[in-house]
Amino acid sequence: MLSLPTPTAPTAPIQLLDLAAQHAPLQAELDAAMQEVLRTAAFIQGPAVGLFAQELSEYLGQAQVIPCGNGTDALQLALMSLRLPAGTEVIVPAFTYVATMEAVAILGLRPVCAEVRPDTFCLDPAAVEAAITPRTGAIIAVHLFGQCADLVALSQLAQRHQLALIEDNAQAIGATYQLADGSAVFAGTVGEVGTTSFFPSKNLGAFGDGGALFTRDAARAMYLRQLANHGQTRKYYHEHIGLNSRLDTLQAAILRVKLRHLPQWTQARQRAAAHYDAALAGLPAVRIPARDPRSTHVFHQYTITLDPSRRDPLQRFLQEQGVPSVVYYPVPTHLQPAYQYLGYQPGQFAVAEQLCQSVLSLPIHPGLTPEQLQYISDSVAAGIRLG
Repeated sequence: MLSLPTPTAPTAPIQLLDLAAQHAPLQAELDAAMQEVLRTAAFIQGPAVGLFAQELSEYLGQAQVIPCGNGTDALQLALMSLRLPAGTEVIVPAFTYVATMEAVAILGLRPVCAEVRPDTFCLDPAAVEAAITPRTGAIIAVHLFGQCADLVALSQLAQRHQLALIEDNAQAIGATYQLADGSAVFAGTVGEVGTTSFFPSKNLGAFGDGGALFTRDAARAMYLRQLANHGQTRKYYHEHIGLNSRLDTLQAAILRVKLRHLPQWTQARQRAAAHYDAALAGLPAVRIPARDPRSTHVFHQYTITLDPSRRDPLQRFLQEQGVPSVVYYPVPTHLQPAYQYLGYQPGQFAVAEQLCQSVLSLPIHPGLTPEQLQYISDSVAAGIRLG
């Protein structure tokens, strides 16, 4: 048996996400932004919140932006704005983070899982159509790992069946999608409401929790602002039952700084993904992330798939080589213990279950150096050959 050369470790250790390296060049900007908030002491609903909403709106092609406390609240607020009766069914992907399903269940609505595509990992429109019943009120499309779901097909389905389309855009801020007429739109701005998260690990991340909603409907935007602020427009006069879900001023000030750098960070992620594509495409055991030609990909995650028998051994080998990796997600939504009451059984969503056994996300962030990218790629190749 031939011995294989061990990849040469890079000088700097590899991290799954290096926020310290990302923030270091911005330190003066961030310090100034935070000091201004401390100077004015307007910690709740201070000027930076409105300015951030305006700047993010401009970035997203003038969609209205409603900041809120976190991405899960954003999903809950989006659903609340639909005024769906208790028990209404809401279709969600069987392969996604649990918050998508959680926001439905906590409002007394009924999550209905639908299968995802094995290539893009996003909702399969044919499976969504098969899941629609007279009790269905909405579809939540998750733009998973940084790429848009099939917005043309899902929008058409929603319109044909008179359903609301919500876009969970927590992982794809800045991605664009080409509609049937050839126009390009930003992810999160097509359905009735789009949602996002500013959790620190997101492509646009705060120094704590934060979130926002997007809509092109001015009346819905006003209603969402009320819902996020105790159901009020004027203090102590509550027109609706709402939430206390506000983006605090300090986080908004930080996000204003980071938003200015988001395009260059997205390009860095795309360059890293292109390196992985070129380096790993020749490995027959590895399937690199598929691209929908209608969507740009902002690579919140770079997720490969491989035979389940190879996935865990490769992850252990990478760990031994100092290369972190993560399985997003090890359990599909329909098999989570909290949702057993829905009655789903193993095998019911075969694609989602297979993905949970075969996906592996490699490090991808703007700070990865060419040396680190080469080492990661070489380590994946070495692990595959040894396995």
